[in-house]
Amino acid sequence: MTDYFKLVTEAQKRLQGHAHVTPVMTSQTLNRMVDAEVFLKCENFQRMGAFKFRGAFNAMSQLSDEQKERGVLTHSSGNHAQAVALVGRLLGIQTTVVMPENAPAVKRKATEQYGATVIDYNPDEKTREDISVELLSKHGYTLVPPYDHINIVAGQGTAALELFEKEAALDMLLVPCGGGGLLSGSAITAKSINPHSRVVGIEPELADDATRSFHTGTLHTVKNPPTIADGTRTPSLGKLTFPLVRQYVDDMQTVSENAIIEAVQFLFYRMKLVVEPSGALGLAALLYRAVKPEGRIGVILSGGNMDRQTISHILST
Repeated sequence: MTDYFKLVTEAQKRLQGHAHVTPVMTSQTLNRMVDAEVFLKCENFQRMGAFKFRGAFNAMSQLSDEQKERGVLTHSSGNHAQAVALVGRLLGIQTTVVMPENAPAVKRKATEQYGATVIDYNPDEKTREDISVELLSKHGYTLVPPYDHINIVAGQGTAALELFEKEAALDMLLVPCGGGGLLSGSAITAKSINPHSRVVGIEPELADDATRSFHTGTLHTVKNPPTIADGTRTPSLGKLTFPLVRQYVDDMQTVSENAIIEAVQFLFYRMKLVVEPSGALGLAALLYRAVKPEGRIGVILSGGNMDRQTISHILST
């Protein structure tokens, strides 16, 4: 039986000196608003601006010399793309990224600046998985997927590990959910350190595939959901992350687009934090009572990468 938590602790050692130990921030105003103690794990301050660096480095640093020489391929709408590109630059690995043509411009630009080759596709015409299969066959790249890989899951779990090392007695942990890599790793960590801590994954209402999958036990998909939280536009949980979410997560809930926008606004205006819509899902769930706030609550703010149009829309709403 796989000792998943051991993989998380090993990932933490591997990341030491490479990933930032991101701050945990609090707000007395927020605590009064929700009548609980809230601890925000600020992965918007991670390298390349999101938790994705953790999983990408953990996975790519374990590749063989031959795999590194052939290069790495991934598919992503933004944050994982940037992470793979940055880690590739740090480790001297050629990286290629399959990215939808409607991906946020700031994420595309950063991915290219880190040195990756970006291959555009129209998500209404082809799937990124089909394109990736073609490229893997043609070039012999090694695929480093966005979430459905045990080394990715273990790396993402180190964010929650840092949080629990600082604030062990958490009654609840709220985690954004796209493909389930961060949620799986965080839940494994939480349940290993404090089995009584309640772990809840949060999705947009418009991208509720994981929530429906969790509650029904059947894998659901949502194609190109029109949510402002672009990091959650994954079609479904993965073959690995679906059973992990079902095993380790206590509940899944959704929040409206308006709730997401107001959470981003609160973080910006009241806490001076730039957090992208996907990263603010946990706070949105608290502010709009999608979960019942009580006790000591950890919230993972998963990233802070927004393009000009998105942040302008949110702040002018």
